Amino acid sequence: MADQIKIKKTRKLYINGKFPRSESERYIAWISSDNSETINIARASRKDFRDSVRCARGALTDWKNKTAYNRGQILYRMAEMMESRKEQLIRELFLGGAVKNTAKSEVETTIDYLVYYAGWADKYQQIFSSVNPVDQPYFSFTVPEPTGVVSVLCPNQLHLKYTVSVLSSIILSGNTAVLLYSEDNPLPALTLAEIIHTSDVPPGVINILTGKREELLEQFASHMDVNAVVYCGENQEEIKTIQKLSSVNVKRCHILKDRNLENTLNDGPYTILRTVEMKTTWHPVGI
Repeated sequence: MADQIKIKKTRKLYINGKFPRSESERYIAWISSDNSETINIARASRKDFRDSVRCARGALTDWKNKTAYNRGQILYRMAEMMESRKEQLIRELFLGGAVKNTAKSEVETTIDYLVYYAGWADKYQQIFSSVNPVDQPYFSFTVPEPTGVVSVLCPNQLHLKYTVSVLSSIILSGNTAVLLYSEDNPLPALTLAEIIHTSDVPPGVINILTGKREELLEQFASHMDVNAVVYCGENQEEIKTIQKLSSVNVKRCHILKDRNLENTLNDGPYTILRTVEMKTTWHPVGI
């Protein structure tokens, strides 16, 4: 009997809980670090990004209205699903050039990040909320609320570990996100999308694109329906572009250089504050 032909996985985008090809039908021929495999990766276009933002906006209300405990459960489910696919992720990082022990450590740390942020989902509000002293017959409360739709230009170094860290800190408070995954090793992007897809994350809450950063960077910063942009990297020209374009609609702009990403756990719940806004409410006493 002849050997069965191996079925190769088609690497697509992840938008609104589905796996579409890029609307332009373009792809990137990505070659593994040991030259053993050439893999076609979907190359997202500007329209793909606009579609992702529209879906993220549509999912925002239902996601932020879920209980904090429920969002934490979903993050924990992501950790469970990632644990079950650990070997696959290690191999994909290895194909991208990581040493096997480093790849294993990165995946294990990524799982730890998901569990860590799942635990904060129903606790961060207790830390950052306050009852404000006022010299009037009113109660004054300040509580953190989600910013809205957040676009993320993911890190190129230790991309899985830091991408999941940044993503978790964004969505646990009720934001939705559109990510442009690392160009250096885009293989884990689809596996991460499949993990999200099987983890009770509602469609549109997380959207993952693969493509060229220089082609989409301006769109991530300038889109008028994006409320915050998170840039991970050290390129000064890109940073200037992001800061300039994000000011058009006064969206929050966060530049996370490598040293900022390395301090994720040291910063604790303060990483969540990047993409929340503090809302103060006044209420008359006795009513």
